[in-house]
Amino acid sequence: MRYEPELTGSWNGPAWKHINPVHLSHCRPESSDHRPATCCKLQYSSRGLYGIFKVQDNYIRCVHETFQSDVYKDSCVEIFLQPKSGAGYFNFEFNCGGSLLATYITDPTRVDGKIKYSHQLAPDADQKILRFHSLPAFIEPEHEGPKTWYLEFFIPFSVMEEHVGELDTLVNWKGNIYKCGDETSHPHWISWSVLDELNFHAPENFGDLIFDHGEVKQYHGVHLENAIASG
Repeated sequence: MRYEPELTGSWNGPAWKHINPVHLSHCRPESSDHRPATCCKLQYSSRGLYGIFKVQDNYIRCVHETFQSDVYKDSCVEIFLQPKSGAGYFNFEFNCGGSLLATYITDPTRVDGKIKYSHQLAPDADQKILRFHSLPAFIEPEHEGPKTWYLEFFIPFSVMEEHVGELDTLVNWKGNIYKCGDETSHPHWISWSVLDELNFHAPENFGDLIFDHGEVKQYHGVHLENAIASG
């Protein structure tokens, strides 16, 4: 029997206990010596994509509390998704307090340090993209000391369909999964699929997300790394 995630942060609860985690193991050399162990589980239903992050952290900061604020500067987890080949991609960035930055990007080329062509998701996306966060929405001064925190989310396919059209088949998806903390005392940049440089907006480095016969199989290059059961 399968259970729909309840968005309560229950990493080993009925909906998640049989899901294999993806471990974020590639840390950019520009990072500090703090490398918070981060893993993520994913599953999907006919309505959208569910995910849950588990982060074992030591330096936690969270000061951005509004939709589309610079959450990547806080203790943050992110998932980038390209649901259609040849189309743009989405970045969904969540700080540990649950605030969201979400954008659809069609050209990530940098011009004066900014993305060339991007479109911020409308405010109603903030209501449609559900999440649970185990930590307070605001943490300042920074918390120091071992702490495990969770961020769980649900992204309706309809949110993405507003930009890329109907997702009638779950094939040929690409993406990457990240952990960062740009303005914490110990900044770090960690990814699931390896990056050629310190740049999360690098679709050429995305790994494959293959939805196949009731499960999502994740590949990095041509090698199977993890299999994630569907909802």
